[in-house]
Amino acid sequence: MFTYPKVMAGVAGLMGLTAAAVAGDFDGSAPLSGTVDKVVEINRYRITDDVDPDTVGLPRKFMIDFKAKAVRPSKDSLVRRQISIHSVAVVENNTVIQGVDEGVEGVADGLAWSLTISKKNGSAVLSASGNGVAYVVFGVCTPVRGDQ
Repeated sequence: MFTYPKVMAGVAGLMGLTAAAVAGDFDGSAPLSGTVDKVVEINRYRITDDVDPDTVGLPRKFMIDFKAKAVRPSKDSLVRRQISIHSVAVVENNTVIQGVDEGVEGVADGLAWSLTISKKNGSAVLSASGNGVAYVVFGVCTPVRGDQ
């Protein structure tokens, strides 16, 4: 099983919370909070469908800060790295956030990622791929309001 200790400290993405909100809240105009629900790891030899987010460097809870163009782990996350957002686009009823992560210095574990968030209900899917491995992460995002 490939492990990527940095699979995107904040991604990807990356996902999932529990409550739905108004579609406009998912368009990049407000920060989002997320919690990872399920991680699937795929390589040429097998598919592992119950991966612990911490083992691949993915925080269980994260914040998407569109202003700062960053995805950050929550304060209580074991994963401490943040990653940069390279692009944000609205496609049909989805907000798509993309980037690349160089990973841990000296380790060939860099990857590219894309996080698609439904503007209808905040459901989210992150896909990330790198050197012989791919990840699919499922969850939901919610808007951050006020003092959250």
